[in-house]
Amino acid sequence: MKEQTLAQRLVTSGISNLIIIALGFAMLYPVIWLIMASFKEGSQIFSDPSLLPKTWTLQNYRNGWSGIGIVPFGTFFINSFIICSLCIVANSIFCSLTAYAFARLRFKGRNLWFAVMILTMMLPGHVTTIPRYIIFRSFGWINTFLPFIVPKLFATDAFFVFLLVQFIRSLPKDMDESARMDGCGKLGIYLRIIVPLSVPALITTVLFTFLWTWDDFFNQMLYLNSPGKYTVPMGLRLFLDSSGVSSWGSMFAMSVLSLIPCFILFFSLQKYFVQGVATTGIKG
Repeated sequence: MKEQTLAQRLVTSGISNLIIIALGFAMLYPVIWLIMASFKEGSQIFSDPSLLPKTWTLQNYRNGWSGIGIVPFGTFFINSFIICSLCIVANSIFCSLTAYAFARLRFKGRNLWFAVMILTMMLPGHVTTIPRYIIFRSFGWINTFLPFIVPKLFATDAFFVFLLVQFIRSLPKDMDESARMDGCGKLGIYLRIIVPLSVPALITTVLFTFLWTWDDFFNQMLYLNSPGKYTVPMGLRLFLDSSGVSSWGSMFAMSVLSLIPCFILFFSLQKYFVQGVATTGIKG
């Protein structure tokens, strides 16, 4: 009976592993196809059904990196990195400050304003598209990076505030009281206790901010109209011409390059990302 039970466990485990591998391959197949297609000649991308290219070439990467017209694709990468970096800094500082206020400080109307913030999470982003555009246009911010960065200075991403609030609430208050007895003020408690202990949640904020800003096409298309200020998603769109010949090979090649920063950031911060999403803190 023991041998049969062990054999059944091995069979069950083997079947489960095969199913997981098959599902994983099915999920990764589009990415694998994209990578392989970037090494194919333009005439073979859609005509050749095989996954592996018959003739390997780097011409797609050369053509894609040269960009469209006088703007090289490296400019789009630089613009995206500038916007993402500034958004990450702004979200990390001001969302954590707002979360610290909601989680630790006592002030009039705290519960009301927290409820209002939660309600903004339920509001579709497209509802505020036209009002935001009118406001930014009146400020003269069209075709600049300001519409993406300035709102972050006011902690407008309620999801990150909520995430950090839940994380900070899980931290023991005894450390705050001990620091207060040692003469540490509210800002000192935030800088010396809350921020160091909230690293997992802050890294989750950094990761999501980078991914959402890096992949944002709609807002960038809405506010940027000069090719010299285009970002990676808009640069990729330039390879597609609805009235002429589209450079599919170059677009696939640059798409592969655009995935590299996302993969590097995610896998390097994966441990902290899991902790941050789970909102686990030090339990006293």
